[in-house]
Amino acid sequence: MKRLLPGSRLAGLALAGALCWPRLAATEIDVFAAASLSDALRDLATLHEKATGDTVRLNLGASSTLARQIKGGAPADLFFSADEAKMDDLARAGLIDPATRCSLLSNSLVIVVAVDCALQLTSVRDLAQSLVRRLAVAEPQTVPAGIYARKYLQQEGLWELVAGKTVPVENVRAVLAAVESGNVDAGIVYRTDALISRKVRIALEIPSVKGPPISYPLALIKGSRNSAAAARFFALLTSPTGKSVFVRYGFLTEP
Repeated sequence: MKRLLPGSRLAGLALAGALCWPRLAATEIDVFAAASLSDALRDLATLHEKATGDTVRLNLGASSTLARQIKGGAPADLFFSADEAKMDDLARAGLIDPATRCSLLSNSLVIVVAVDCALQLTSVRDLAQSLVRRLAVAEPQTVPAGIYARKYLQQEGLWELVAGKTVPVENVRAVLAAVESGNVDAGIVYRTDALISRKVRIALEIPSVKGPPISYPLALIKGSRNSAAAARFFALLTSPTGKSVFVRYGFLTEP
């Protein structure tokens, strides 16, 4: 997995996180982050706001959509993507501070069904059988969760067999909602998403060694209007305190 370590200019940020920062003039921080990070980031935003007085505004959605918004001039201070490709895109456009880029988290894929669904899956190949009529995935050409799902199914020789029954949706949380509502028979989501819902159960886990490498890179936006405040929140996210919150929500952290 790609890992770019912050330079010396930000080395001090990873000490104890934002909890060690003195209260300065409060400001607003615009954080653009993948939808799968929603719950952990809300907890961390609350923690940060109490410690610093800053306001953390979370723009949560598909990483592809967020990257387009940033390229279009949306006021972002920090980008937390669900894959390296979207961060690469912003890096090529000169929109991130390369010294701050780091691959912070990982995840794995699971297949979920509604909690009261009788469907039993013994193998990923069962997705190609008639017992699964509609399979929800995040948009498989642009959204990281969908791209990861498509790559895995292609690797298993199943994509052509299931493509006709897939229901592409906006992001991974929309997949979860489609399964919860019963609008589809099954869906492919991150393990972390499955863990936060009481309305779905994991029908099949895809071992990380068999699935595509999943990486969540983080970086500050170059020329951010609130760079000092964004650096404080960056410090919390990359600190032991921040990583412990991500682990609590089921994420894997990089050393």
